[in-house]
Amino acid sequence: MAEQTAARPFTAAAFNLYLKENKLMGSRCTGCGAVYLPPRAICPACQSNILEWVEMSGKAVLAGFTVIASGPTFMIKAGYGRDNPYISGIVELAEGPRMSARILGLDPRAPESIRIGAPLTVEFLEQGEAEARHTYLAFRS
Repeated sequence: MAEQTAARPFTAAAFNLYLKENKLMGSRCTGCGAVYLPPRAICPACQSNILEWVEMSGKAVLAGFTVIASGPTFMIKAGYGRDNPYISGIVELAEGPRMSARILGLDPRAPESIRIGAPLTVEFLEQGEAEARHTYLAFRS
């Protein structure tokens, strides 16, 4: 479903606002049809600046992953670490773009059981309180 380009600029702030609304949005070039996530204001394929917001289906497959046992401070504060690792991966969306995201529903303690090509669906994680509340993107098996 496309949205008018004038509604929101193609910025990280606009992308994050869509995440808060539980929408995974990318940009689509009206000239050549290329789809980008994260969204871009200029099409790298044909250099057109006429793009539109498009909502992604949220369906994806796992294209690559890593298990993280020593993560950034905010993940350590959330309880992740050497004894409780998590998975970060590259997902390929049904619409074509690839992006990095946290992967849920797979066992980080058994990485040999994780299969490239595993089907995933988008999930929006909310963390924090009031002004510090953020919505993060993840994909679940």
